[in-house]
Formats: sequence, C-alpha cells, structure tokens
Amino acid sequence: MRLIIEILLMGLAVFIGAKLVPGVTVDSYGSAIIAAVLIALANATIGFILRLLTFPVNFLTLGLMSFIITVLMILLVDSMMTSFNTTGFLAAAFLAIVVALIKAIFGAIAGEKE
Repeated sequence: MRLIIEILLMGLAVFIGAKLVPGVTVDSYGSAIIAAVLIALANATIGFILRLLTFPVNFLTLGLMSFIITVLMILLVDSMMTSFNTTGFLAAAFLAIVVALIKAIFGAIAGEKE
C-alpha cells in the first residue's frame, strides 16, 4: 500500500513540477505517474550503474555528479515518452529540483512511519 502511495505522490510531484517549470509539459496526471515510475526505474538501474562508475568524480564534486545523472535520467524518460516533454537540460534540471522539493514537503507532511 505504501508503494502505491509513493508512486501516486511522485506522479503528483512530477505533475506539479511540470506546471511550475517552464519548458516541461505533461499531458495528464496518468502520464505524470508513468513518467515518475520510469524516472524511478531509470534511476534505480542505469543511474545506479552510472553512480558507481562516477563515484570518484561524485565525491570530488560533493554530489553534483549525482544530480547531473538524475537530470540525464529525466532526459532519457523524455526521449522515451511522447506525453512528457522537456525543452532541454536546464528545464530538466529545474524539474529535478522542484520534484525533490515537493517530495520533501510531502515527506514532512506525512511524517515518518515506524
């Protein structure tokens, strides 16, 4: 049940982020949920491998490389979906920041479950 709620909240975060960030469009809330799931899967698979390979650079840049990998995963999902579009790297970077902030707000509201 918690996984379903996390997926729905991530979809909502992507949907709200698309409304707030110029250059990012999502056709519907359903498309935002699919985009959120694909971004999470890309981060968990390809992103994990890239983070392992770029660990020294990530360490030297204090995590900036990890953020760049997340933005690249958003651009990858953009190229896979027609109902989720970004205009470029900067729009995807702002979307990543806004989604992270919205997820932090949702986490603060929901609180920590034991």
